[in-house]
Amino acid sequence: MAKTTKRVVLHFPHRLIDRPIVYKLIKDFDLVMNILKASITPKEEGLMVVELSGEKDDFKRGIAYLEESGVVIDPIGRDVKRNDDRCTSCGACVAICPAGALVVDPATRRIDFINEKCIACEVCVKACPVGAMEVHF
Repeated sequence: MAKTTKRVVLHFPHRLIDRPIVYKLIKDFDLVMNILKASITPKEEGLMVVELSGEKDDFKRGIAYLEESGVVIDPIGRDVKRNDDRCTSCGACVAICPAGALVVDPATRRIDFINEKCIACEVCVKACPVGAMEVHF
């Protein structure tokens, strides 16, 4: 069977924070979850940046379960952006990016941002002297 792996942002409304949704996702749908970032604010909301993987059919069923439960699922690349007008290609972000999502283009010497590799750790946001990297959850 074909495996599916995807990095997503899961938004848990406050009414779901105390439910074992992640446990059920792993146990009932046989998905592997790598938590890249998590934030839970009691009586407000929960947010998890995760990499989910599993067999294609199990993956689809697991995503459907999350949606039916009221969890909002966003692709990670939609939340991390680079402001190209601000970026000076100084390279401060390249060396510190643990995922290799920021690289120097050898032909142009400009910094390329590869959304698919980004894990939304926010290290680049802190390192960028001109504030070109932005994370919105």
